[in-house]
Amino acid sequence: MIRNARPADLDAIAALHTRARATYYQGHIPEEAYAGEAELARTREGWTVAVARGAAEGGVLCAEEGGELTGVAAFRTQDGETTLTQLHVDPVRWRRGTGAALHEACLELWRGAGIRRVRLEVYEHNLRAQAFYAAQGWAPDPTATPSGSHRTLWLDVARGE
Repeated sequence: MIRNARPADLDAIAALHTRARATYYQGHIPEEAYAGEAELARTREGWTVAVARGAAEGGVLCAEEGGELTGVAAFRTQDGETTLTQLHVDPVRWRRGTGAALHEACLELWRGAGIRRVRLEVYEHNLRAQAFYAAQGWAPDPTATPSGSHRTLWLDVARGE
């Protein structure tokens, strides 16, 4: 089931986000940058802001199975540009369609809002995520200035059908 996030979900969202990030950051950046109590608190704070945003500014969607949070996606529209800011699936639930279901739910919301193009940044070492996004129709931006250790991808929402 895909649904809008609620404030009661924040602890589960932050924990899932932390577990997912550990899978692709481990061995590439210092552990304190993605794990530990301080980072978990910072992550929860960021998700608190995202969940509190109004629908006109974006959204946070949760995937749930059997009452357990299995994935989360967030996007934000600012200054006329929509960005998929987060899409995480609990690593123990990979390859079960959760990410694709979250992505499709985002597409439906974007289409309903008349959004035609969406961007995202993906960590350069997260090849699994890059393959997922390519399969969903995202394409690298050949004109983008590299953003540190992240790659910029774009999706033509009409083509993501």
